[in-house]
Amino acid sequence: MDLYLKETGHKNAETIIFLHGSAMAGWIWDEQIKEFDDYHCIVPDLPEHGKSINIKPFTINKSAEMISEIIRKHTSNCKAHLVGISVGAQIILEILSKNPELVDHAIISGVLIQRATDNESLLKLLDYSINVYEPVKNTDFFIKANMRTYNMPKCLFDKFKESTLIIKHESLYRILNENMVFKRPDGIEKIEVPVLVMAGEKDYKFIKDSAGDLLMSLQISEGYIAPNVGHLWNLEDPNHFNFILRRWITNKSLQNI
Repeated sequence: MDLYLKETGHKNAETIIFLHGSAMAGWIWDEQIKEFDDYHCIVPDLPEHGKSINIKPFTINKSAEMISEIIRKHTSNCKAHLVGISVGAQIILEILSKNPELVDHAIISGVLIQRATDNESLLKLLDYSINVYEPVKNTDFFIKANMRTYNMPKCLFDKFKESTLIIKHESLYRILNENMVFKRPDGIEKIEVPVLVMAGEKDYKFIKDSAGDLLMSLQISEGYIAPNVGHLWNLEDPNHFNFILRRWITNKSLQNI
C-alpha cells in the first residue's frame, strides 16, 4: 500500500516535498502549498497518520525509505527540496544520511536529536505520559488546550481533531517513541547538501539545543531562529515561513533578515 499523497503545481517544475510532524497530517502545509504554486509540491500523510493511517508500522527509517521512493517515482529529475517539522525533520535527516543524491535543499525545523543515552528512563516517561494522555486525548477541551500549546489558529480545530481522533494508542506510542529516541544518523557530517536548520524562538530549549548540535555537524548549513513563534511556526506565521523557505531554495542570503 502506498502513502497518501497530495500533489499540486507543475509536474515538470522543481519539486518540494513537505513532511508533517507527529500525530498530525499533511494539512499543516496548506498555507505553504498555496504560496508555492509555481513548484511541484508533494505532501504525503506519513504512515499511521491521516489518510495513511492503515500503513503500519511507523518508523523513521521506513518512512525515509518511502519518501526516497516517492522522489524517484514522482519527480522529473529524481531530486526534491525537502521541508520538515519535528518528526518530519528527523525523516529528512535519515534521507540525507542514506540518499543525499535525492535532495536538492533541505529545510528542517523543530528537530529533536537525543543527547541522553538512558533510553529506559525515556521510555518509562513515555509510558506514563501516554497513559495520562489517553483518557482525555479525544475530548474537545483537551484538543483545544493542545492547540493552544502550539498557538494554532482556531480555524484548524476540525482538522486537528480529526488527526487526533484517528490515531490509536499503539500507533501513538510507536510514533512518539521513534521521535523521542532519535539520534543523529551516521555520516550526516559528510553530506554536501545545503541544509537550513530552524526553530521558533518560543520552542522548547531542548529543541533549540538540538538545532545547535546539528549545525555543528553539518558542512553546508545555516541556522535561523524565527522570532516570537513556537514549534509549528509555519502555522503561526506562514508568510514569514514561506519567505524564508523561498529564499533558501533559490540560494538567496538569509543574512540580516
